[in-house]
Amino acid sequence: MAGHGAGRPRRATTATEDMLRGVWRENPVLVQTLGLCPMLAVTNSVANAMVMSVATFFVLVCSSLLVAGVKGFIPREVRISSFILIIATFVTVADMSLEALVPDIHKALGAFVPLIVVNCIILGRQEAFASKHTVGRAGLDAIGMGAGFTVAMLMMGAVRELLGSGSFLGWNVFGPSFEPWVIMILPPGGFLTLAFIHLTLTWLHQRRARRTARAALGEVAEVAVAGRAV
Repeated sequence: MAGHGAGRPRRATTATEDMLRGVWRENPVLVQTLGLCPMLAVTNSVANAMVMSVATFFVLVCSSLLVAGVKGFIPREVRISSFILIIATFVTVADMSLEALVPDIHKALGAFVPLIVVNCIILGRQEAFASKHTVGRAGLDAIGMGAGFTVAMLMMGAVRELLGSGSFLGWNVFGPSFEPWVIMILPPGGFLTLAFIHLTLTWLHQRRARRTARAALGEVAEVAVAGRAV
């Protein structure tokens, strides 16, 4: 017996969907829970989260464009090592640029900038999407996934800095009477913040699903009443 949906053609996604799905529906961090190492390690402040997000966004977009452009010249047997080499090239550019432009933040990020080379979000997009699509679509997918990663990083950084230091981008928000929650700038605070964000998003998703289900039931009931009236 054929499985459900066997033989059913899969609807092709549009360029807009390629870009937007990474921001919300397939957010690499908040939905797919990928890239948690930098997420938990460097989001103790908005500035750190912002710089790490920019570096990751740059590497993801540039490597996706290049992989999509040269995919026809890369033998299948060495594709993963080739992808890593391409990613490492752009990570080196990003690392040296950050060291020159924002040396203090670069020092605070430490080894996590070079570790972008093995970020599963970036390597995963090269293997799953960029190596199978055109340069344009690969670029849009990378922009969407990079934007989704940036949104998640900034959300985490804002919550942790506000509660852990009482500040936002270094500016005091709550005044001298505020007692900082020290745990929020430590790794356990990262787990707590991520869990809270996941809980909130799950609640919103379930609430939306219930509303959609009630609306669908209402339409079915209206059709049934109209049918009996006829």
